[in-house]
Amino acid sequence: MAFSFPAFSYIVALIADAFLIFFSIFHVIAFDELKTDYKNPIDQCNSLNPLVIPEYLLHLIFNLLFLFSGEWLSLLLNAPLIAYHVWRYKNRPVMSGPGLYDPTSIMNADVLAKCQREGWIKLAVYLLSFFYYLYGMIYSLIST
Repeated sequence: MAFSFPAFSYIVALIADAFLIFFSIFHVIAFDELKTDYKNPIDQCNSLNPLVIPEYLLHLIFNLLFLFSGEWLSLLLNAPLIAYHVWRYKNRPVMSGPGLYDPTSIMNADVLAKCQREGWIKLAVYLLSFFYYLYGMIYSLIST
């Protein structure tokens, strides 16, 4: 049982994915609070927008580790979500600061439903990825 760079990549991905799962759960809860009028849109956007860039960077960092370690399948599985993140940030509303969510348009029923669906889909992807990274870590630790 040897500790290799792919195993390190999977360990970092597991830890980072745990944070991404937390971000997704927070995202889903935040939009549910908006839907039920528990919080106002300005406060909610002020709490969600600072998490967008860290989420994207965290996802990109461990995928760079997969690239450098030659874990092509893991990188290929994450490529669609990375492409979506780039597209989503490129097509964000015009805002003064970083983030995706504009308080003036977030209460629109279509935008709110889309953001909530995005949160649930990301949560599912990150949960499935977590178990795949766990398998990849164990496989890379055992096989080398």
